[in-house]
Amino acid sequence: MTHASALFRTLCQTVTLVAAVAVLGEARCLAATAQDAVSDAKVDDAQIVAAINKSLSASWRDSGVTPSKPAPDGAWARRVYLDLVGRIPTIDELEAFVAQAAKSRRRWLVDRLLGDSYRDEHARWRATEWANLLIGRTGGGRNSLAVREPFEKYLRVAFAENRPLDQLMREMVTASGSVRPEDDDHNPAANYLADKMDENGVQATAKTAQLFLGVSVQCTQCHNHPFNEGRQNQFWELAAFFRQTRAERVRDDEDDRPKARIVDRDFYGEGRDRMAALASLPGQADAAETYYELRNGKLKVAYPVFIDGNSLHDVFLERGHDYGDSGRLALVNRREELAGFIAESPDFARSAVNREWGRFFGYGFTRPVDDMGAHNPPSHPDLMATLATAFRDADYDLLRLSRWIVLSDAYGLDSMAGRSNQDDEPSLGQPPLFTRFYLRQLSAEQIYESLITATRADEALSDDRRDEARRRWTRQFATAFGNDENGEATSFNGSIPQSLAMMNSELVRRATELGWVEMKKKSAAAGDYAEKKPAGFLSSIAADRSLSNADRVEKLYLAALARKPDRKELAVCNQLLVARKGNAAEALRDVWWALLNSNEFILQH
Repeated sequence: MTHASALFRTLCQTVTLVAAVAVLGEARCLAATAQDAVSDAKVDDAQIVAAINKSLSASWRDSGVTPSKPAPDGAWARRVYLDLVGRIPTIDELEAFVAQAAKSRRRWLVDRLLGDSYRDEHARWRATEWANLLIGRTGGGRNSLAVREPFEKYLRVAFAENRPLDQLMREMVTASGSVRPEDDDHNPAANYLADKMDENGVQATAKTAQLFLGVSVQCTQCHNHPFNEGRQNQFWELAAFFRQTRAERVRDDEDDRPKARIVDRDFYGEGRDRMAALASLPGQADAAETYYELRNGKLKVAYPVFIDGNSLHDVFLERGHDYGDSGRLALVNRREELAGFIAESPDFARSAVNREWGRFFGYGFTRPVDDMGAHNPPSHPDLMATLATAFRDADYDLLRLSRWIVLSDAYGLDSMAGRSNQDDEPSLGQPPLFTRFYLRQLSAEQIYESLITATRADEALSDDRRDEARRRWTRQFATAFGNDENGEATSFNGSIPQSLAMMNSELVRRATELGWVEMKKKSAAAGDYAEKKPAGFLSSIAADRSLSNADRVEKLYLAALARKPDRKELAVCNQLLVARKGNAAEALRDVWWALLNSNEFILQH
């Protein structure tokens, strides 16, 4: 091994993060004080943030642990950029942040990222996250009945408008129409059900319960759940809400791949003769039943009943009608009734709060976040209840929920554990105490956008080529990084294939190449002409003669890691420059490559 190679390897090993791992017992929560702090029907953001801080501080005190110190400003800014807009900050954005008064700079940055200045970028990032959640990364692909681009556009508009979550849920659960933009009845919200709507509504039932109620019911399709309160009849009673709905396949003339049109049809039940049902008197309110099979082979009947035990039949009786179990659309639209049940359920707000908390901290109040219930109690029940109440009172405002969480003391803690809280490591199976910020892998989209932000590797590409490059790179994750069950990977997990794919990717190659590119410019006098400029961030730094080598290294660190190099790292870089026999550009290239492939770059910390 050459001297330069050895130094390069040392640099790669130096730019890492170390996480303490161990286990601590379950956190106890303050019984009522947090909820007392937000007892009013309408509260302001400061009250809710204070309630979060008070509740967690009490649980830390009860558990006898001291939280980590606050994260450095640069690390916190990087963290909040990744969580709110899906990428790391630029050097200019970091400088604008640190230029603010120390006491108010974090609130200033959150206001900007959730305000008009970053509205479109925040909406785009949230739309990407939710599209992955709702239809998966492969949703809209060759084997999918959904169309991803219009669905993401629909979600971007919704998040840019800060559409309430209950309204967004209603739009998707009740959507009808074609997923194809060229059709007259195009409804992009219908993409949610496009891949899930089978004849019996099984997939739609399981996914809707998971996403909007935080309960896992798919196991109870065939039998009562062995470990929780879920019963087989509850699954089929919930599935009965989807029995009027069909996903009709529509052929695409261009590529002959089928897409979906979500339609509602009268449902006459499974036990009656269909022709007799069609011949019955118009408006006749016959109950439309669903049958399911027990393990012993016996058949049982199910009608629409929500998971809390409220039946559609009883609800309609309260309205003065006796046709709640009818499958006739003129009398009952079951999906619309289901959306109403979901919106009114306490589990809707609890599920949203649990999922969003997990999005920002890496762990929700339950694990997993979509399997709530008596069998899986939350780690901080009172805090979860406080946030759910506040979220409901804030009209299901996701922007406000994000603000409360990222401005909390817990979100602002350092990722390094101290002696007191070194056992707060939920990856080992114990409930999280949130005494520090837990390290987690970035998603494929976050890594891509961060590479582009740091390196400017796509400057020479057209908008269409940029979009295609992004889709191609993300598809690579979904294909190459699937789990053992052929599911979709959502982040790096440190495997050798992932590391090799990252190091050898076309994007990293472009990001670390030195050279110049021609950019077309316009001049009133000369018309179009070509102007050469450095090919990306690395080339521009290497070509800037006003910078010393130490300045160049500092900018590389700031661009990639949102911090300056320490003395040890600077010393290694200087030794690498000597080993490269004064070739500063090649030495900088080695440093840049090491930074972009470091743990510190691909981790949220």
